[in-house]
Amino acid sequence: MLLLAVSGGGIGGYFKSDLPILGPLVHSILGGSSGTADVGSIVDQVIRGGSASGQQAQPGPSTANASIPAQLASSRRPSDRILIATFNIQVFGESKLAKREVMRVITEVVRQFDVVAIQEIRAQSDDVMPELVKAINADGSRYSYLVGERLGRTVSTEQYAFVYDTTRIEHEPNAFGTMADKNDLLHREPFVARLRARTQSPQNAFTFWLVNTHTDPDEVPEEVAALAEVFQVMQAARPEEDDVILLGDLNASESELGPLGQLPGMDWVVRGATTNTRQTKAYDNILFRREATGEYTGRWGVMNLEPTFGLTRDEALSVSDHLPVWAEFSAWETAQPGALAERSNDSRR
Repeated sequence: MLLLAVSGGGIGGYFKSDLPILGPLVHSILGGSSGTADVGSIVDQVIRGGSASGQQAQPGPSTANASIPAQLASSRRPSDRILIATFNIQVFGESKLAKREVMRVITEVVRQFDVVAIQEIRAQSDDVMPELVKAINADGSRYSYLVGERLGRTVSTEQYAFVYDTTRIEHEPNAFGTMADKNDLLHREPFVARLRARTQSPQNAFTFWLVNTHTDPDEVPEEVAALAEVFQVMQAARPEEDDVILLGDLNASESELGPLGQLPGMDWVVRGATTNTRQTKAYDNILFRREATGEYTGRWGVMNLEPTFGLTRDEALSVSDHLPVWAEFSAWETAQPGALAERSNDSRR
């Protein structure tokens, strides 16, 4: 049985021992069990910290798929909507920080979105994320970040991060951190954070969990199945919070989501599109329960770095072998699920 708890992280990464346990486990997907877990079983609390920056970071250019014109100006983001993106920045570390043109593209990508979930940060130094947000904010933007611990079963460990525009998004200080996988079913446990759209009426603003994940390419079916339980655990984390958005590099297409895709009401944004730079595979996606997350507007995109930034294929690959994927949500909590969903042929590619 999969037992997961989330740790708290504070400024500088100190531990928050008072963060609520994420449990009990709602449903057992693995091991052939289809019954509900014992509601009296409490998840063991394992505290593992993430850290929040004490500085503000900057967003990069957001863009869309072929059906939605690219916009390379963050000021064009609608005030009543937020753009959430996921981006696996392949082997992001000191080497890429030193490449001026690569960093130009990465910072411009981030500036187009309100929140970007980043995967595959591989660096020995703790300066990588501060340097990234410093570069993003060089144009006067006001981004900040949350970063998780180094994860992995080998010496090649990775970190997750959330980079967000502080003028449009705020995070709950004691509600972010790395989930704990007691039975070691995942190579890299998800990094989670509870966020809220920054509005003039906070009590009516859209609040949500983001669950940042990167599955191991050699164990995709097993790890995607484990993510089904991750999603359910996050659903039970807060009685008042029904919006859980799982996003990242799943190494799985929409037809390979297994138990995760079979959860009641589960939906995902990428359909019939490729998300790798070579445009041969669909690895990255954004998932949520449509009944709960009626804030989704139906607009989504895959940012093709080549036409957006005038790059050759090799230049795009020097940035990453993955493309950014994004989806649009209302900045306000939606009273009637699905009321804002405006799916049209134009929003899918």
